[in-house]
Amino acid sequence: MSRNRLFKQDVTIQAILYILQEMGGVCDIHKCHKILYFSDNEHLSRWGRSITGDSYIKMEFGPVPSCVYDMLKAVRGDSFFAPQVKDIRDNLFHFVNQKDIQLTSAPDMDYLSESEVEILDKYITKFKSLTFQQVSEISHGYAWSNTKRYGEISVRDRLTELGDNDDYINFVEEQLKAEEAFV
Repeated sequence: MSRNRLFKQDVTIQAILYILQEMGGVCDIHKCHKILYFSDNEHLSRWGRSITGDSYIKMEFGPVPSCVYDMLKAVRGDSFFAPQVKDIRDNLFHFVNQKDIQLTSAPDMDYLSESEVEILDKYITKFKSLTFQQVSEISHGYAWSNTKRYGEISVRDRLTELGDNDDYINFVEEQLKAEEAFV
C-alpha cells in the first residue's frame, strides 16, 4: 500500500497506538497527524532518522503524513484498500466517526525506542489540550509555508525550520538516500 520506500508501517502503527493510549484512548486524525509530524521532525533532527519514515504533504490545515493518511483512510473505509487493513481495524484501532480514532489494543512498546517515546510524549503533551485551530496554526511554520499546496514538504525545509545547519541537513539527506537505496 505504501509508495514511500522508507515508511515503517509496523513502527508507525505502534506509534499511533501509543498516541491513542496517551490521549485517553481517542484522538482526532488531525491532531494525530500533527503529533507524528513534529515528532518525526525532531527525531530526524536529533537522531538522523524519523520515527515513521513517512513523507509529509502540505494541505490546508497543516502537514499530513502521506502513507499514514492513506492507511487511516483505508481503516476508516474510505479507500479501495479497506479490505487490506481489516486486521488493523478489527484488532488495533478504528474510527468512531469520520475524524476520531479509537484505541482497541495497547501498543507493543518493543517497536518504539526510548528516544521515539520521549519525543512522542513531548508532542502529545504539547497538543493534547489544544484546539483544531491552534494545532493548525502551530503547524503552519517555515516548512509548510515554503511548499506549494499538495506538494511534498522537503526534509531540508523541515530541518531548516528546526534550526539545523546546511552541513547537518546535507548529511541527513545523504543518509536517507543511502537508506532508500538499500530498501
